[in-house]
Amino acid sequence: RAILGILMAKGVRPLLAAPTGRAARRMAEATGLEARTIHRLLEIMPQDGRFRRSARHPLEGDLLVIDEASMVDVVLMAHLLQAVPDTMGVLLVGDVDQLPSVGPGQVLADVIASGRVPVVRLTEIHRQSAASRIVLAAHAINAGHLPVFAQDGDGDCFFVAADSPERAQQKLLQVVAERIPRRFGLDPVRDVQVLCPMNRGSLGAKALNQALQRLLNPHGAPAIERFGQRFAVGDKVMQIENDYDRDVYNGDLGVIRAIAADQACVTVEIDGRAVIYELADLDRLVLAYATTIHKAQGSEYPAVVIPVTTQHYTMLQRHLLYTGVTRGKSLVVLVGQTRALAIAVKGMQTRRRWSQLRDLLQA
Repeated sequence: RAILGILMAKGVRPLLAAPTGRAARRMAEATGLEARTIHRLLEIMPQDGRFRRSARHPLEGDLLVIDEASMVDVVLMAHLLQAVPDTMGVLLVGDVDQLPSVGPGQVLADVIASGRVPVVRLTEIHRQSAASRIVLAAHAINAGHLPVFAQDGDGDCFFVAADSPERAQQKLLQVVAERIPRRFGLDPVRDVQVLCPMNRGSLGAKALNQALQRLLNPHGAPAIERFGQRFAVGDKVMQIENDYDRDVYNGDLGVIRAIAADQACVTVEIDGRAVIYELADLDRLVLAYATTIHKAQGSEYPAVVIPVTTQHYTMLQRHLLYTGVTRGKSLVVLVGQTRALAIAVKGMQTRRRWSQLRDLLQA
C-alpha cells in the first residue's frame, strides 16, 4: 500500500491482480484500489476460454502488481506477460515457500532462483506477534525441523497426539466442537477451519465434513439434498468457482440462512450479505466445515485444525504443512501422529517440478 501510494503520487498508473477472486478482494481491501482476478484482467471470453488482452491488445497502465504469485502456473503467466507492453513494469508478490501452483511449473520460485530479477524478502511478520508459536512453527517447518509446540493453554500452536487415524478423527472432532470453544471462546463454525491434506479417507475433507455437520449442526432444518450433498440451515459452505454475477468467488465461505423449497432457492450469508442460489446452482457450493489445504491457499482464518497422519502419506509435504500452518491467525492445532509430522517436515515426498523456466531465464 505504501509503495503504491508513493508511485501513484508520481503519476504511475497501477494495475492490481491476483490468481483467485478471494485474493483479489483481499488485495483491494488492503490497498483501497481496484483489484481483479488475472482472468478478468485479461478479459477472458467464456465462449472459448481465450483472452482479449494479448500482445496485439496489451494492458494499459504503468505497473502490474500480482499478489499470491506462487499460485500462478506457467501457462497463465505466459498469457499475462504476453499482454504486458514494454513500457509497463511488473511486481510479483508472494510466498515462495507455500504450495506451488495447481497447474504446471513453479513460476515464482524459478524467477527468484534465476537471479535475473531484483528480489526483496520481507521478514517482519504482522499477522501474529514475533513471539507467536505459529510464527516459530512456520519457520521451523520451513527449515526442515520439527516445531516446538505449546505445552500449556496459553500458547497459540499445539500438537494433539493420536496413535491411529480413527483416534485422530475422534480427537479432532473433540478439539473443534469442545476444546477450542471452551478454552479460547471461538465459534466452531464461524472461527474454526479444518484443513486437510486430501479429500479422501476418514481424515479427508469429505468424511470430516459429514462428521462435523452431524456434530455441529445436528438439527439443521429445513434441509435439502442436491448433487450428493445434504445442505441444511446453519451449515457452513464454500463457493467453489468464481461467480461474477453474484460477486462471490472460489473459496468464499458462508452460512446457509434459509432454504425455501417452494421458491426453489437457498439463501447463504457470505461476508455479511445475503446471496441467493437456485437449487440448480447448488453444485457451486460444498460443505466447508473442512476443506483441503490447497483450497485454503490465499485465505486466512482465526483458528485452523490440521489432521496429520500417515493415512495421507503421499501428501505429507513440507510446502503443504507450511501453507496450512500459516493460514491460522490466532490459533493452530495439529492432530495426529508424530511420525507423520516428521515425514512432512523432512519433505520426503516433495516432488520437484521441471519447466526449464529458470534455465531459460539464466541463458
